[in-house]
Amino acid sequence: MDTIRIGLIQARHDVHGEESVEVHKAAAIEKHLMLLREAKQQGAQIVSLQEIFYGPYFCAEQKVKWYDAAEEIPDGPTTRLFQSAAKELGLVIVLPIYEREGIATYYNTAAVIDADGTYLGKYRKHHIPHVGAGEGGCGFWEKYYFKPGDLGYPVFDTAFAKVGVYICYDRHFPEGARMLGLGGAEIVFNPSATVSGTSEYLWKLEQPAHAVANGYYVAAINRVGVEGPWNMGEFYGQSYLVDPRGSFVAMGSRDRDEVVIGDLNKSLIREVRESWQFYRDRRPETYQGLALL
Repeated sequence: MDTIRIGLIQARHDVHGEESVEVHKAAAIEKHLMLLREAKQQGAQIVSLQEIFYGPYFCAEQKVKWYDAAEEIPDGPTTRLFQSAAKELGLVIVLPIYEREGIATYYNTAAVIDADGTYLGKYRKHHIPHVGAGEGGCGFWEKYYFKPGDLGYPVFDTAFAKVGVYICYDRHFPEGARMLGLGGAEIVFNPSATVSGTSEYLWKLEQPAHAVANGYYVAAINRVGVEGPWNMGEFYGQSYLVDPRGSFVAMGSRDRDEVVIGDLNKSLIREVRESWQFYRDRRPETYQGLALL
């Protein structure tokens, strides 16, 4: 199968931050299951949700409360629920959730579920930002909640394509993007929670560059709206699929819940890699300093 239909779900989180974790998760899961079915109706075969899809971007503050949102993977209830949904709908699902390992170790993680409901594995976000409070007293306090990923850069051989995952802030680091390409990824998903401001202009610059440099598709997913009670800015949506030439295949709106649909063409991946022999012409023996600096 040369053409694979990709679905990217971007959504507003409607629940106020002062509500309980249980209320947040229930509302978001209900919404995303509905959007997942909409993606299936539009012919999607691989679908990705946004970063920690079942709640607000709680890293705007530092509160112990949010540790209760974490679940074990794959044994937690959300992974099991979406395994059932994947099997029912015949979808490969990239499922970004907050992971707890053991008693009190936490990661920003995405599980990958195959179209028959099989749990294939997970990716843990490697690069963890920690930016002090700005306007409104909000920040990106991610080191309060997450340990850096320790599982490398796995590529998952799904029913439809070879899938890699990068999460949000990872997109600023080309080293991992190259590792995913070397691992055989045909598409890399980057579920994110990013607001307008300093880095917005990079949203449509860095990831198309990763796609071109590595000869694969990149799917960038961002939530939409403003989340209360925090005043950290607008999540500007514009989720998109970009091809190995750096051309935008599909792009979402700035402010609406929606499923962004685009097609991945495997023959284009082969064509681009044969035209631009970036992998052949690498000089890895000259890169040793990268691991030392």
